[in-house]
Amino acid sequence: MLWLLFKLMGFYVQAEYHTSEGRIDLVLQSPKFCYVMEFKLDGTAEEALAQIEDKHYALPFDTSGRQIIRVGMNFDSKTRNIERWVIG
Repeated sequence: MLWLLFKLMGFYVQAEYHTSEGRIDLVLQSPKFCYVMEFKLDGTAEEALAQIEDKHYALPFDTSGRQIIRVGMNFDSKTRNIERWVIG
C-alpha cells in the first residue's frame, strides 16, 4: 500500500531492495532525499531502525548525493495501523 501511494505521488520507489546483508523493505528517492524504510509487524519501530543500522542498509545510497533518512516503522496487527515510527 505504501509503495502504491508513493508511486502515485511521483516518487521513485523500490520494494524489497536487495543488499549483501538482507533486503530493505522500502526505498523512496526524491531529488534531494533518500528514505530507507524498514517495517516490523507487532515488533517495535526501534527494532526496525536498529536493523537498518546493523545491516548497513543505507550504505548503497551514500554516494547518491541525497540526504539519507532512515525510518523504522511498526504495524500493529490488532488495530491494523501504524503503531509507531521513528527516524534515525
